[in-house]
Amino acid sequence: MSTKWVYGFDEVEALDKYVLGGKGANLAEMTRVGLPVPPGFTMPTAACHAYGNEGKMTDDMKDAVAQAMSRVEAATGREFGGNPPLLVSVRSGAPISMPGMMDTVLNLGLNDTTVKALAEETGDERFAYDCHRRFIQMFGDVVLGIHSMRFEQILEDVKADASVKTDQELSAKDLERVIFQYKVLVQRETGHEFPEDPFTQLYMAIGAVFSSWDNPRAKVYRKVHEIPDDLGTAVNVQTMVFGNLGNDSGTGVAFTRNPSTGSRGVFGEYLINAQGEDVVAGIRTPQPIAHLEQEMPQVYEQFIALCNTLEQHYKDVQDIEFTIQQGRLFLLQTRNAKRTAEAAVKIAVQLVEEGVIDRQTAVLRVDPDQLDQLLHPRIDPGAQVQVVGTGLPASPGAASGHVAFTADDAADRRQNGERVVLVRTETTPEDIHGILAAEGILTSRGGMTSHAAVVARGMGKPCVCGCDALYIDGAQKVARIGGIELREGDTVSIDGATGRVIVGDVPLVEPELSEELNLLLEWADEFRELGVRANADNPEDSARSRGFGAEGVGLCRTEHMFMASDRVPVVQAMILADTIDAQREALDQLLPMQQGDFYGILLAMDGLPVTIRLLDPPLHEFLPNLEKLIAKQVTLQEHQSLHPDDQEIARELAETTYMLRRVRDLHEQNPMLGHRGCRLGITHPEVYEMQVRAIFQATAQLMQEGHHPVPEIMIPLVGHVEELRRLRVMIEKVRLAVESETGTVLSCPVGTMIEVPRAALTAHEIAVEAEFFSFGTNDLTQTTFGYSRDDAEGKFLHQYVEGGVLQHNPFQVLDVDGVGQLVALGTERGRRTRPNLKVGICGEHGGEKRSIKFCHDTGLNYVSCSPFRVPLARLAAAHAALVQPLQKSAGVVGAVK
Repeated sequence: MSTKWVYGFDEVEALDKYVLGGKGANLAEMTRVGLPVPPGFTMPTAACHAYGNEGKMTDDMKDAVAQAMSRVEAATGREFGGNPPLLVSVRSGAPISMPGMMDTVLNLGLNDTTVKALAEETGDERFAYDCHRRFIQMFGDVVLGIHSMRFEQILEDVKADASVKTDQELSAKDLERVIFQYKVLVQRETGHEFPEDPFTQLYMAIGAVFSSWDNPRAKVYRKVHEIPDDLGTAVNVQTMVFGNLGNDSGTGVAFTRNPSTGSRGVFGEYLINAQGEDVVAGIRTPQPIAHLEQEMPQVYEQFIALCNTLEQHYKDVQDIEFTIQQGRLFLLQTRNAKRTAEAAVKIAVQLVEEGVIDRQTAVLRVDPDQLDQLLHPRIDPGAQVQVVGTGLPASPGAASGHVAFTADDAADRRQNGERVVLVRTETTPEDIHGILAAEGILTSRGGMTSHAAVVARGMGKPCVCGCDALYIDGAQKVARIGGIELREGDTVSIDGATGRVIVGDVPLVEPELSEELNLLLEWADEFRELGVRANADNPEDSARSRGFGAEGVGLCRTEHMFMASDRVPVVQAMILADTIDAQREALDQLLPMQQGDFYGILLAMDGLPVTIRLLDPPLHEFLPNLEKLIAKQVTLQEHQSLHPDDQEIARELAETTYMLRRVRDLHEQNPMLGHRGCRLGITHPEVYEMQVRAIFQATAQLMQEGHHPVPEIMIPLVGHVEELRRLRVMIEKVRLAVESETGTVLSCPVGTMIEVPRAALTAHEIAVEAEFFSFGTNDLTQTTFGYSRDDAEGKFLHQYVEGGVLQHNPFQVLDVDGVGQLVALGTERGRRTRPNLKVGICGEHGGEKRSIKFCHDTGLNYVSCSPFRVPLARLAAAHAALVQPLQKSAGVVGAVK
């Protein structure tokens, strides 16, 4: 059965975006509905794959395209390469929208003959030659690989010779000069004349757009947004309509609601006497769509009605490209709009309130990763700041950083650990790596639908566009704004919510959840089955987590309490003690400190569980650095040789020498696998005894005050059931003692953190002693892969991911095939022994949506994550419950016995 290479907009039956691309499917649907869409056809994604395999368009593809062009000629009454001339656009259309990442060619079909026919038809010679020069420039860049700036320089030189400032001021004769010089450039750069045959142009353009699927910026975009590389792109060939035919023509981009804020009402921009690329490229600053009501009231009324029709039809906010040709409105495409997190949440709630969608759809409409954008800091409203200019608030959030004028400089500075703000006249798709590296983007030109604005919104980065007061001298790497000169490396701040540009750093404040987000999360809570807890080590984080909807603390790391500056000397005294009495004295000082810690956290989470992990790291981590101690000893020895009678130097040298000896005694070749966790608790039980007593005393105190503390004690790094059994005996002994002393009956589940493979493999044994499991997936990933995280991420892991050895960084996205099997196996075997065993994870994966999906499918009870990721986890858990289980994770438990 032969492959169908072409689908006319008017002949599509199955609107499958994975076949037709998102743009092609929507063009077909709009045509079916009867909307004013210029005729055309789509080449499917299968053609992209075939083109990639063959390295060219096959003869049957060309035949299909030629036949499709005949149908378009019949529909328009125009002739491709004839008179009146049929001109077309050639655009990409991926299954998943990738705005600005792939290539487009407009005005295709123009040559030395058809340009004259177009001039004769329109009665506007200047218009025809302007279209011709645009076509050669775009074709030369996209298809022939000649950088657009080479053409721009020719255009600028001709404008200078003609003593004009704008493209619109060039005469037809001036444009003929531009076209001639463009063709000379093409001949010089390629060794061939510019192709005059329209079908040759068309086949070359289609091939170039297919090839653009694999251009560097598209690959980077797909990697960032996790779009599969094997989808391919469709190509849409569509009849040209012209927005540059005079002041009764124009072009624009509009959204049916504000994509930055979510506010109701059509939001967009347009340019009179312009083509579509002028709007998105930011070459001219466009007018708000509301101004169209004054300039073309009938067109405006028709456009608003069409926007409402499209939103009701697709039941989502639409991103619409349109052209007005001599007073007649055409729709070039519609697609579900990219939007900020704030807008996504607000629009989802609005559409439920308007009866357009249900709550389940609203919850699924918001990507959990987007919520990260809502939890970015904003500028402290009370801060004194030096505002030097204002642009368009293109993407919310605030950022400060060192000025970088090129994408390469931004990437280099980021690599060196600097925070960067990318400052450009406008951005292009080639700047994608610099945008990725930057904290925020500032441009002097372009509107709310410019490349910089759209890409920044999609990435959740703050952006200020169209700051007219900003003058950038790229050659000298200097910018001037508001009487201030900014050089590369100077600090600038931007406020993407207001458009303010500020000199210097700015203080930021923590975000708060909006009313709409709280409502959406309440709906998510109705659907999710996984519990969501927080990793919190102090009362402040605990209270913040509870405010974000956490249902308890899944991991309270007690070592963080030991590292407070006022406690380090006491901890060190405990470690360095050379007698039992000296050690007991230090522990007696630590006990009330620990009790106060646990009291505050349990009070903040009153009525909710708090899982407290006993001391995990090795003791040497609380002592000074070995190399620094050696250096200090050498310095003191030198001072002593010069001042042998100085008693203060002698005392300090003796203390340093003793500290150095103890650090060397405690030094380990591989601390991660060494004397830490439960191993430390068994060999030095006095530390764990102090912590357990502090937990029980804090619990008793709160209960006597009428509160409802729910502590859970977690033993870290258990690999053998006997380790847990022995420590449970100690915990029980302390509990009974505190009960006797306080007259309070205490109850506290004891469980373990599963973070070594043996614990997962022997979970059926460990569950005899454990009332709950919490998978420490950070360490479990280290021990399963045999990676030291710090070394792996710093030295080779990024190359593994970029080179395709691994699909994801396993410390960011749970490794389902390896680590995931251990989680599933440990859960299944543990519950075989203890059917009501409570199981969760508390590594960083607890706040990552794909890992949360796996936890849901594997039957865990809860996930635990950092406080600011609690909203994300709540939403991701709802998504996991509302979509089909992953086949791979669903089969893991049964596959391993």
